Parts: sequence; structure tokens; C-alpha cells
Amino acid sequence: MAKQGIPMRALFGLALLTATTSFYATAQQQSSEVEDFIQEQVQEHQLDEDKVRQWLSKANKNEEVLEAIQRPWEAKPWYQYYPIFLTEKRLESGVKFWREHKDTLERAEQEYGVPAQIIVAIIGVETFYGSYMGKYSVLDSLYTLGFHYPPRSKFFRSELGEFFQLASEEGWNVSEAKGSYAGAMGFGQFISSSYRHYAVDFDGDGQRDILTNPVDAIGSVANYFAKHKWQQGQPVAQSLDESQNWKDLVSDGMKPNLKRSDIESKGYELPSHSAVNEETKVRVFEFETEQAHEYWLAYDNFYVITRYNHSPLYAMAVYQFSEQLKNEVE
Repeated sequence: MAKQGIPMRALFGLALLTATTSFYATAQQQSSEVEDFIQEQVQEHQLDEDKVRQWLSKANKNEEVLEAIQRPWEAKPWYQYYPIFLTEKRLESGVKFWREHKDTLERAEQEYGVPAQIIVAIIGVETFYGSYMGKYSVLDSLYTLGFHYPPRSKFFRSELGEFFQLASEEGWNVSEAKGSYAGAMGFGQFISSSYRHYAVDFDGDGQRDILTNPVDAIGSVANYFAKHKWQQGQPVAQSLDESQNWKDLVSDGMKPNLKRSDIESKGYELPSHSAVNEETKVRVFEFETEQAHEYWLAYDNFYVITRYNHSPLYAMAVYQFSEQLKNEVE
């Protein structure tokens, strides 16, 4: 029913005008943001303006990308999350990958100080050893999230710029690169900035190719962890005795925040480890099970895994998978 004194047709026309005005305002804003982005690439990164415009003209908004980013696996509880990755099939493929690339993994461990099982676990969790490296156009994904997803537009716009710089450096056709809905690429699913900063030419052929070359991927994952301060010989995590009440020690964040001595002074008993002492910093994490919760003591190396994917669930899945791999190979 129309408001008193205002015909229905007039109300409909007003609504249409408001919607149309809003649409054009949004379009103008996005056009301005795109132009600012172009000038940034030209002025700050010395990319050719015509080339940047040409690349952007090939980009398309992808609604499927916008849907995917709003339902990440890391939003699941632990008991639903880990079965996605800790499977017999993935373990068998991981052992096979390890044995096929044994010499490369040993060299990576020697050069970067990162255990083979962690490298193999990462590549297994990310792409099932190259089987699932992503179906989305990297250009479309980064354009869509950079200009049509306000919650993280700044980050993805920056990654789009990194992608253009990477394409310029490597001589890529920007329309050909495929990856995840978030624009991650290759065996180890590096985003563009990580590719530029951490990918290495590990087989010495003059190219750093983590899209098709597992040797470069192994070296690049190891380099990523080394650059994020992986501590050789130090633990990742230890399970905690369920008979003690750990909940009071759980807090938001991922970086180790308490000394072991701080926890023990409150009456808690911690598991021992030959590589740590009372001054070693740790963090207590809670993971949801079907009936209750389980608790883990996490060290700096656990935090390093979260630099790859900022989720304790992800880090725990990688760690537990790495232990399965190690036990099978050894």
C-alpha cells in the first residue's frame, strides 16, 4: 500500500531513481579506484601504463570467487576440519612424493633447516602434490576481491599489483595463470607477493617455477619457512594432559605469549622436551572435538606455520600430517 497522499507509481519511480543513483555512484567510485590503482603501478612500480590498462581490460568480476571467500574451510570446527586433510589417500601420496624427491628434500633441509616432513605436508595440504592447484583465473580472482570485496579490498588490490609486477618480471600472460579463489598459485599455493619474495630456482635451470616444477616448489616452501624464522631442531607442538584445566590459559592470538615457567608457576604440569627450557615461550590452543575440547602447547615453529595460513586449525593439520609422514617414511 502506498503512503497516504503518494501514488504507488511515484513511490516505484523514487525507488528506481534511488537504486540507479546508487549504482552509478558505486560504479564511479570503482572507476576512480581502478584509475588510482593504475597510476600507483605506473608511478611506484614503473610498470607500463598501456600494459596495465590492457591487463585490467581482460579482468572479469567472478561471483563464484565472492561466494567462496565467505565460506572458508578454516571456519569449521576442528573435528570437521582435520578429516579433510588427514586421510589415508593423502598420506600414501605424500610418502610417494617424499620418496620420489628424497634427494631434493634432503638438500632443502640442509640449506634451509626445515624438516622434509614439513615441506611435504605443506605441499600435500595445499595441492595434494600438484593434483589440485586451482581452477580460477588469478587475474579475475584478484580483480574481483580487490575491487568488489570491501572487507579485504586493500590486501587483494595490493596482491593484484604484485601479480602484475610478477607477470612483468617473469614474462607471463596474465590471462593464463590459474589458482585458488584467493589467487594463490602452484604446488605450494603462493600468493603473488610470496612468489616474488620467496620463490627460488632450486634446480638451477635459470627459472623459479613453482607452477610446474616440484623441485623449485620444494626449495621455495623451505625458503619461505626459513625466512619466517623456522627454528631447526625445535618442537612445533605438544598435546596437553586432559586431566588439567587449560581453558583459563587460552587467549586470542597466535604468537607464543607465555614462558613455560609462567604456566608451571600456576600449578600446571607441562610435557618435557630436550630442546626447550623454562624460558621458552609457548601458547595454549583449544581445538573443538565432537564431545568437548583438546588442548595443545604450541611453540614458535607452530607460529611459523601460521604465517603460511593464519589459522591454528591449518597449522595443527599440517603438523599432525607431517608427523604421520615422518612415521611412515622412517
